[in-house]
Amino acid sequence: LRYLMCGTDCIILDPENEYRFLSDAVGGSFFNISLASPNHINPFDLPTPREDEKAEDVLRSNVLNLVGLLRIMLGGLTPEEDAIIDQALTETYAAKDIVPETDPALWLERIPLMQDFEAILEGMEGGESLVRRVKKFTKGTFAQFFNQPTNISMEKPLVVFGIRDLEDELRPMAMFIIMRYIWNKVRSELKKRILVVDEAWWLMQREDGASFLFGIAKRARKYWLGVTTITQDVNDFMKSAYGQPIITNSSLQVLMKQSPATIEVVQKIFNLTEEEKYLLLEAEVGEGIFFAGQKHVAIKTVASYTEDQIITTAPEEVLKIREAKKELGR
Repeated sequence: LRYLMCGTDCIILDPENEYRFLSDAVGGSFFNISLASPNHINPFDLPTPREDEKAEDVLRSNVLNLVGLLRIMLGGLTPEEDAIIDQALTETYAAKDIVPETDPALWLERIPLMQDFEAILEGMEGGESLVRRVKKFTKGTFAQFFNQPTNISMEKPLVVFGIRDLEDELRPMAMFIIMRYIWNKVRSELKKRILVVDEAWWLMQREDGASFLFGIAKRARKYWLGVTTITQDVNDFMKSAYGQPIITNSSLQVLMKQSPATIEVVQKIFNLTEEEKYLLLEAEVGEGIFFAGQKHVAIKTVASYTEDQIITTAPEEVLKIREAKKELGR
């Protein structure tokens, strides 16, 4: 709320649709992302190269990111399959006349779909196994999600992507696709923004997803973007080789109440004293430790009544708010 008041656009990746009330309250955009949703993001979307970027570099970076996404979607790739995928992606864009030599302003009119990629794979030697795995995303159950042109925009100051209704199997893929879409928009237009990735451990489950998140966190400042990662599962977050670098790269951290099962890991990562350790074990709602560089201090966050009504996720409070809205609507 305070970022919005200060003129900073906010983008939120919301695994449990907990930010819907906030979006409604400030007139933001809430995009429900699921297999049955009318909201679509094309994995093959491209950023518009800026004046200081070469079209060739933008295309190459995009292909590398897509290879990472397809590793997640297809359950891993052998070195041979990796090379085939790389070549097929390049040819898929080339078939739409999206090459370094053409005008990038025209690229957006020609963006390929997953079915175009499948068609290229079918004509490549050694691509038979890959085609069978890709069909699930072009003609199978997941086609409605993965094989559609993008039909959303990020024009409003607050944009929330809700993925609660997605199957667990699809969440890491969907988060990667949404993050790619956000990153493409951020790179294309410099603007003061904050990106909040809630339950970031979902993305950290796969190496390619974790690597992509780390890359964004590391490069975000160059594009006037601040990145906030939120996780309740420190152990899962730290299982990734990119967990520690993401934490180290963060200029600010906030630790809230911790469970006995995770406190030892947290104490080691953040070099907590015994007093701080027990403070986190006994912390109440809104209490924790705030880190800024080498300095850290105990904090208590107190929301106003209005803020609490907008941001609460307590089931009993959410139910009361919904009932009150129904009464007002009568």
